Amino acid sequence: MITAKELSKLLGLSEAAVSMALNGRPGVSDATRERVLAAAREYGYDFSRIKEKQFEREHAEGNLLFLIYKKHGAVVADTPFFSELTQGIEAETRGSEYRLIVRYLYEEDSRAMLESAKKEGCAGAVILGTEMSEDDLTLIQNLPFPFVLLDTYFEGASYDSVLINNVQGAYLAANYLISKYRTQAGYLRSAYPINNFSERADGFYKAIRKCGLSPSRSIVHHLTPSAEGAYSDMLELLDRGEPLARCYFADNDLIAAGAMRAFTEQGKRIPQDVAVVGFDDIPLCGYTSPTLTTVRVPKQEMGRAAAKRLLEKIKDGHTPPVKIEIGTVLIRRASA
Repeated sequence: MITAKELSKLLGLSEAAVSMALNGRPGVSDATRERVLAAAREYGYDFSRIKEKQFEREHAEGNLLFLIYKKHGAVVADTPFFSELTQGIEAETRGSEYRLIVRYLYEEDSRAMLESAKKEGCAGAVILGTEMSEDDLTLIQNLPFPFVLLDTYFEGASYDSVLINNVQGAYLAANYLISKYRTQAGYLRSAYPINNFSERADGFYKAIRKCGLSPSRSIVHHLTPSAEGAYSDMLELLDRGEPLARCYFADNDLIAAGAMRAFTEQGKRIPQDVAVVGFDDIPLCGYTSPTLTTVRVPKQEMGRAAAKRLLEKIKDGHTPPVKIEIGTVLIRRASA
């Protein structure tokens, strides 16, 4: 009965290539896989070993984790934004020797889940930290494998991060509004304290100051960062007779869409009476009435960049941490 090592010598291939072919793992061509399997059958390789190996691999350092952290669920939901991040990670890791596992990491049971990950063993993880605060980093700081934070960054933490250039995107949006409408832009700001939104606030006020305007004079409404929540909050503000700005930048597209719905129901024309610009460019933007001007984020590229950086860290664990920012583009539609 022939062994994998003997097969590798017989075929003139590396042991790693033979192992990948026998176990159905990526990294070898279809032709090589067929050649290895044909030789294994001819020389009596024990195929029962494959199932044993596969079981071991489920619990060995051959896995990559994509951990989606959910603290309150107000921002991280099953939307196209996060599915596209996943697609980017999958695309970048597909040709590697690792198996990608996607899991939700809930605040209330995060410690138990991470302990389970440690026991199962994995080579590394991409952690979606959209809803993380700096205090939440205590959950992951002692992980025994390399990881990359996705969609967040903390100045006080020396971890690798891949994120949107939020400052640039918000600056582009606010500067566009001020230039087009020749007036002070208002701000539809998230009522939830998310790191991304804080950076977008920095970009918004940077544009205000650059245009020689006073930040304190911008009308700001704090809204729930979901379409239904923003709609309800804005209706309440309108019913109270709160003063309105001529144009608004919104922290995300869901806030923008909810506010636009409330404006329209109260007889405001968009953009003739109130103009709105969102952030993220989710598919909803093409279906709002009118269609939503927004800031486009290359979401799959973010996922690919995070996965690529993780694979680099697994290969060389001594590289210094980096912060990678993915640039944005203003997409002009009918709402502004």
